Amino acid sequence: MSAVSRQGLGLCRRCLATVRRTITRAGVLQLVDTDPHEGGNVVAYCDGTGTWRSRVPTAELPQAPHERRFMPHAATCAATARPPAPAPEQARLPEGVASLDAHRRRHGRPKARPDL
Repeated sequence: MSAVSRQGLGLCRRCLATVRRTITRAGVLQLVDTDPHEGGNVVAYCDGTGTWRSRVPTAELPQAPHERRFMPHAATCAATARPPAPAPEQARLPEGVASLDAHRRRHGRPKARPDL
């Protein structure tokens, strides 16, 4: 961990990683990773009461010198990382029914007729 205060640290309920608890301007709890990260899109600072405050920097209000850039924990949480979903299993067609999938791939779907 870098030379950032240990105040405001907690555990993520989902992956049990150590995270920094911050409060947004709207009063919402936002978890960020503990170490500053230049690729992050959240800036945070510790106010005079020891509370970590966070926000997203904008063109009108860029990162201030007293703020550090962090990565939101939701982007790196191991519990939210999911393996790709398996391809759905294709149902077998009944005996004597032809599949039109190959034809549709080659020719596309027929256009809707406006006169109907």
